[in-house]
Amino acid sequence: MAEGKKYQISINVDTTYLADQSDPSADRYVFAYTITIANTGTVAAQLISRHWIITDADNVVQEVKGLGVVGEQPLLRPGEHFEYTSGTAMGTPVGTMRGTYQMVAEDGNKFDAEIPQFTLAMPRVLH
Repeated sequence: MAEGKKYQISINVDTTYLADQSDPSADRYVFAYTITIANTGTVAAQLISRHWIITDADNVVQEVKGLGVVGEQPLLRPGEHFEYTSGTAMGTPVGTMRGTYQMVAEDGNKFDAEIPQFTLAMPRVLH
């Protein structure tokens, strides 16, 4: 069996602009994102840590590293998924996020699950 199929994580993202927590007059734009992490491989794996790269429209970059997600380090067996919602604030109405989850498979293999870049945008800003 190909090694790549053993350690395979798929990630889907849904974003929401939080107008009630944002203050455009103070250059504060707040977004929530819901992420679904699914183990599409054949070996159980645990999410240990995360590394986010958040870039606003002025190319201001924030890097966020930490253990787990929302205080958890979920173990995903093949076919299982974990969903969580978190958020971020930035100084422009449009920006992007991308990153990686650091995973450890039950056989001890460590690997990164790539979080594809996604856009955060205040409604009616992008056409």
